Amino acid sequence: MKKTYSLLLFLALFFSAATTWATPVIYVNQIAFDSGAPKTAVIQLDSKAAGKLNFTLVDAAGKVAYTGALSAPQTMAEWRPGKVFYQANFSSFTKPGKYQLKIKITGKAYTSYTFEIGQNALAKQMVKAIVHYYHKQRANTPQELGADAKMQLFGSDKTVDIRGGWCDASGDVSKYFSHLAYANYMSPQQIPLVTWSMVSTSEKIPGLLDQWKLKDSLDNEALYGADYMMRALSADDYFYMIVFSYFDKNPSARRIVGLLANSVTTNQYQCAFREGGGMAIAALARISQWKKDGEYTSQQYLDGAKRAFAHLLINNTKYDDDGKENIIDDYCALMAATELWIATNDNLYRDEARKRADKLNKRMTTAGYFLANDEGRPYWHAADAGLPVVALSRYLDAEQDENHRAAALKTIKQALDYNVAVTNKVSNPFGYARQSFMFKGKVKDGFFIPHENETGWWWQGENARLGSLATAAVVGGRLVYPAAGGWGIKSTLGDYASQQLSWIMGGNPYNRCFVYGFGKNNVPYMAASFGHGSQLGGISNGITGKDGHADGSGIDFKTAAEGNEWRWTEQWIPHAAWFLQAVAATAQP
Repeated sequence: MKKTYSLLLFLALFFSAATTWATPVIYVNQIAFDSGAPKTAVIQLDSKAAGKLNFTLVDAAGKVAYTGALSAPQTMAEWRPGKVFYQANFSSFTKPGKYQLKIKITGKAYTSYTFEIGQNALAKQMVKAIVHYYHKQRANTPQELGADAKMQLFGSDKTVDIRGGWCDASGDVSKYFSHLAYANYMSPQQIPLVTWSMVSTSEKIPGLLDQWKLKDSLDNEALYGADYMMRALSADDYFYMIVFSYFDKNPSARRIVGLLANSVTTNQYQCAFREGGGMAIAALARISQWKKDGEYTSQQYLDGAKRAFAHLLINNTKYDDDGKENIIDDYCALMAATELWIATNDNLYRDEARKRADKLNKRMTTAGYFLANDEGRPYWHAADAGLPVVALSRYLDAEQDENHRAAALKTIKQALDYNVAVTNKVSNPFGYARQSFMFKGKVKDGFFIPHENETGWWWQGENARLGSLATAAVVGGRLVYPAAGGWGIKSTLGDYASQQLSWIMGGNPYNRCFVYGFGKNNVPYMAASFGHGSQLGGISNGITGKDGHADGSGIDFKTAAEGNEWRWTEQWIPHAAWFLQAVAATAQP
């Protein structure tokens, strides 16, 4: 009798689980769509439906506001073997309001999470939240300020005042201009990128920011970032790269360091262009034009940028870990030279900007991807993949010479064409941005970065990369593929950009909204020292290739992984910086 009962219990649980797994799933952006933006959702079924399927949008009163037909079915064996996916496209629907997407399968209705549609609905919510997030990430507790006012340099008794800046992540209170410098090809831009993104946002949509009463708080946060970079500018004209906590709760353990794998620290703390130096120069030069003072004057910001640029023109390869420049030096130096050119109208900076733009142009391949070096390595990046296009686009704000413009526009066009082509090369209902990378000596295309790479250990969710590519598609697209409506770019680019942002906001195979405090199914809270941790408006790393797959194939998301769950759940400042740029680019003044 006991065996019979156990068997019946097992079968009941089995069929219950099977029924749950068989339920159709609707994956959609859980926050907001701009009225004129592309809008898609994805529906997952267990098997191909018979005949044509329709979907509806239902408003807050429960009334049907829109009806559309689902797309042709697609499959994704790499992610969800045996499942069938359909797209619901409701881009033409623009009426403001709160909605749910509904489908009916074999007589039963299924409903999505609620989302908003409205004019600038995304930017209005997200800019406010992201400014809040960075304000909470300030390294300004009494413990941090006390330790950072007399921060010791690694291997030296010398101390400097390096107060300020933002803690890097919800689990890491260190402060970085860039980490992973030793890997040469994977250096992300961190605090300098955050500051430049704020300055760019303030200048792109000032009227909207004033209307929403956000401009003063955003500008103050940007000035706070500029002040930190001025303190990080050494008397010898290079920037200190990292204030490292050693993951120690004692603030006196912190040091200014260079960083190798496995948290090994060195005295190689001088920033090259690619190690945060270029973007720091760009941010200081750009903010100097506001003629607003933080704790330093606008003239000091500009003078600091000039000093640092002159120093790196002579010393950059000395600070590059392998002694050679690569594509990251090129686009970061292009940003630095461009902002100095705009700020000063000095031909020195014009010539340096043209030199770097020409180097980026020459790195473009016939395939459409950039080369990171001179040896055939495709450029791929887990955080800043869109930055080459964004840097060239910013350069074109200054460049008036037709020959130089034509060369840069051609490169932007090739890069955007390739991004869309490689993404659509395989069945890809979510539209997740794919990329080309070198793996075991061969060029490979994939959704996620290879877990076996030059860092020896670093791979994580790529939400910053998605934000950067969305920004590139919109900013670059307006230059090479202008169109009426749909963010001012052609529809294929608009769809591409929208799907990257929707993924971050919940339109992904795990139904996770990675913007903390918004949508449904946020990641768990993560605590950090000095009262820091997950914050409203912060964006988590996100989804990766399958854990254990060296080439990054498959798909994975974990909230518990024996201490390694940070790869998926940790908030990181570059994610919000790129998301901020993207929503500012898509906003309609």
